[in-house]
Amino acid sequence: MPASRQVITPSWYPPVVEQADWTSWFGNGRAAEVLDIGSGRGTFLLHHALTFPNINILGIEVRRMLTTYTNEVIRGEGIANAFALWYTMANGLPWIAEGSIRYATYLFPDPWPKKRHAKRRAFTSAFLDEVRRVLIPGGCLYLATDRPDVDAYQREVLSAHAGFRIVDREAWPFPFRTDQQMFCDRKAIPYVQYMAVAT
Repeated sequence: MPASRQVITPSWYPPVVEQADWTSWFGNGRAAEVLDIGSGRGTFLLHHALTFPNINILGIEVRRMLTTYTNEVIRGEGIANAFALWYTMANGLPWIAEGSIRYATYLFPDPWPKKRHAKRRAFTSAFLDEVRRVLIPGGCLYLATDRPDVDAYQREVLSAHAGFRIVDREAWPFPFRTDQQMFCDRKAIPYVQYMAVAT
């Protein structure tokens, strides 16, 4: 739920960002160029940053303990182009400039499988509005999930949104994997990978 709709904000609610603090978040002081939405324990974020050292990658994660852990690894390893932000997408991305992000990833999100919990899914039309706003023209939103119900839901939301065109996987651009992807590979659990191009 957005902070603006809450009467009393609980202590565990992620802080609302008013302005990006790029100089504190990244060693080079530049703005983020890539978003890893739902960065989890940070495996994908860290490998992403190490593979592309000239690109600033911002992880966004709603669970504070995971961002704390990830940032401790980032500091310990001296990775200057990655940061994990404790934040909820429910509050949008007004602090990121329009048309400034090369691409975003949204990989293996929490499925919220129970029908009564489906409203907690972050992937909504409003979510896509914000992602589309910050992407450069032709920028991509990369998606992956091992849940057929989540895949069907996301494709339905994307198909109803005028700002994206679904492109099923041709060549996946990342040679590294998320924790969930590695788990699926070990257990032979199928998953889908595809992208939505900003139109």
